[in-house]
Amino acid sequence: MRKALIVYGGWEGHDPEGLRDVFTGILTQEGFQVTASDKLETYLEDLTQYDLLIPIWTMGELSGEAEANVSEAVASGVGMAGCHGGMCDAFRGSTLWQFITGSQWVAHPGGEVPYMVNIKKSSDSQIVAGLEDFPVVSEQYYIHVDPVVNVLAATNFTTVNDHHMTNGIAKVPVVYTKMWGKGRVFYNSLGHNRTIFDIPQAKELMRRGFLWAARKEQER
Repeated sequence: MRKALIVYGGWEGHDPEGLRDVFTGILTQEGFQVTASDKLETYLEDLTQYDLLIPIWTMGELSGEAEANVSEAVASGVGMAGCHGGMCDAFRGSTLWQFITGSQWVAHPGGEVPYMVNIKKSSDSQIVAGLEDFPVVSEQYYIHVDPVVNVLAATNFTTVNDHHMTNGIAKVPVVYTKMWGKGRVFYNSLGHNRTIFDIPQAKELMRRGFLWAARKEQER
């Protein structure tokens, strides 16, 4: 049985407990043994015992030792997958974390707004196979992105009249993958709270992302 670790907490506005429950349900149905912790000190433990790390922690502070431990675990083959601010606005002072995860949130003008998630039709990734574009009402994340990420879905930013609009429409990633050593990294910028995953496509993206990122049994 593969093992997943969810570390949840930080800013309560991102519903860490609710996301923990949704993700635990998805993973349990896929046969994972799930451990959940609300302590960042968990990142100091032996993380190589897990096959998948799922961070749900917005706006925290991570020690250099914990940051390095996560880096080495993922590089060894432990997968990482997460969403929204819980993964890519987790530790603003930890540049290594941002290097591992592939992006950092910087803005969501207008708060929760309607916008489209556009699936990359030319992708051969099983994460998006058969999925169609879909509308959401949520925070439209503008993220600064690692140029090596493999973009699987994007959005036309921005849907509101903001100072950034003088630059024209930008295609900003919503879903992407990347590698960190031997480890696979998956990110979905949706996930302001658990209700976004009532949308079937949003939930399916997370399910497939978890399965893609998790270390396979034969890789142990």
